[in-house]
Amino acid sequence: MAEEQPFYQNLDTLPGVGGGMFSHLKQDFLSSIVVFLVALPLCMGVAIASGVDPARGLITGIVGGLVVGFLAGSPLQASGPAAGLFVIVFQLVDGQRLAYIAAQGGLERLDAAARKALEGQALEHAMLALGMSVLICGGLQLIAGLLKLGQWFRAVSPAVIYGLLAGIGVLIFASQFHVMLDSSPGGKGLDNILNIPSSIMKCDPRAPDNSHFHAAVIGILTITSLLLWKKFAPAKVKIIPAPLVAVIVASIFAAVIGYVVLKIQVPTNLLDQVSWPSPVSWQLLQTRDIWISGAVLAAVASAETLLCATALDKMHSGQRANYDRELAAQGMGNIVCGCLGALPMTGVIVRSSANVQAGAKTRLSAILHGAWMLLFVVALPQVLAFVPKACLGAILVYTGFKLVNIKAMKELWKYGWSELAIYLVTLTVIVVEDLLTGVIVGIVLAALKLLYTFSHLQTFMQTTAGTSKVTLDIQGAATFLRLPKLAADLERIPAGAELHVRFEHLDYIDHACLDLLLNWAKQHETLGGKLVIDWESLHAKFNPGNTQKLQRGLAGNRTGATE
Repeated sequence: MAEEQPFYQNLDTLPGVGGGMFSHLKQDFLSSIVVFLVALPLCMGVAIASGVDPARGLITGIVGGLVVGFLAGSPLQASGPAAGLFVIVFQLVDGQRLAYIAAQGGLERLDAAARKALEGQALEHAMLALGMSVLICGGLQLIAGLLKLGQWFRAVSPAVIYGLLAGIGVLIFASQFHVMLDSSPGGKGLDNILNIPSSIMKCDPRAPDNSHFHAAVIGILTITSLLLWKKFAPAKVKIIPAPLVAVIVASIFAAVIGYVVLKIQVPTNLLDQVSWPSPVSWQLLQTRDIWISGAVLAAVASAETLLCATALDKMHSGQRANYDRELAAQGMGNIVCGCLGALPMTGVIVRSSANVQAGAKTRLSAILHGAWMLLFVVALPQVLAFVPKACLGAILVYTGFKLVNIKAMKELWKYGWSELAIYLVTLTVIVVEDLLTGVIVGIVLAALKLLYTFSHLQTFMQTTAGTSKVTLDIQGAATFLRLPKLAADLERIPAGAELHVRFEHLDYIDHACLDLLLNWAKQHETLGGKLVIDWESLHAKFNPGNTQKLQRGLAGNRTGATE
């Protein structure tokens, strides 16, 4: 078998690149427009949720198409800013901003002009810190891809993954609920949840400032439009994404009625929002917090990307994902985003599934969607100024609600209460503390459950009345850790008894326990007893080499006794 080439070599051999990239031009052209229309509002919404300018989300979407689209190991996957990373980005930006202000002596001693200047400097510093964290994230992903570690990022318990997604969903819902009402999120997840009633109270239509009420109407209209379009849109026009329809309906309604609500602010020149690396940026690499943030971003972004690629493989019959190449491609994209001071990116299931459902056949669709986004932002930035913030907040409220997947909870319950417990604990810690702590707690719980599974052994012994037959049912994992218990049970077998060992409920048996059975059987048969084992079921479930050794040992023992 020929050795696989690194992702950056022989690009013309990749599916959908070179001569094959234009083989389905019509389908890819149409699907790229659909993906662009889905991605546009989400890029801006995730940026606002992260506490940065919408333009930085658009830059990430453009890089996701034009850079990652060419290199991706999952050709039909569309990349861009993801809701799953907004918590990390928000905490990073807010923390760096506050730390800078504190290092300068705080705001209290300053007049209004100096305070505004310091806040601007703090935000600029936070953007540089964000860029360096994303750069570290990309570098780690690139190294992991080149070292072929892609599969390892998928080695996480489904309970932890579902808990992670649900926790992110709750955080998105809680923070964007305030944005949907033109209020400001409180910061931490639990605070945002507890402050929801106070934001609702601001929406009294009789209040002198009824802008919050207007924003609430826009939010409700947006979510209603989303649901109605998904359910009742005619098949011929259903290809138009529901978020885009909701944005158009809400924006037109706000403009016609004359509602005074907060609007999206996008610079006429996209380069105005680019934070190029500077000497200060490289000095930030000496900061421990920047490296921790970069590592967390890399871990979460990689897991989300590869889970998205796995889910996408189930939706089409084309080229399967190459996880190492996809991971390296994401790394290249995040390195570029880091140098531009943009948001981190992942493979995003919303726009990727829209890409497949719209009929995309090659990577050309993902590439073109980035080109359309660049063209739109450069040529028509003024159009985005008509979009209410409440509208994008409402879209993310709906997105957060969908991430709390009730069906996933039911599936986990089928595998036992422990899986559901890991899910709920992961979710709760993420909401109460932070995302990294929640994931670590979930992984530790999953590891403890695995340790329990491989150290838990139960035995049930039954004697048939009027005969010498004894049945020993072994359940769980028979490892050297539980060898004393198994040995104690064997010692209770009467001399001369015919022992039938049942393995139907046994999950694992190691060499030490097989040796114990062999040695015990030899001694037992010298006393007139007998050991009966269903060899076919034992061979089918465990290492045939070890079980055959036990079978030969018992057969040799009987032959010696006969001779």
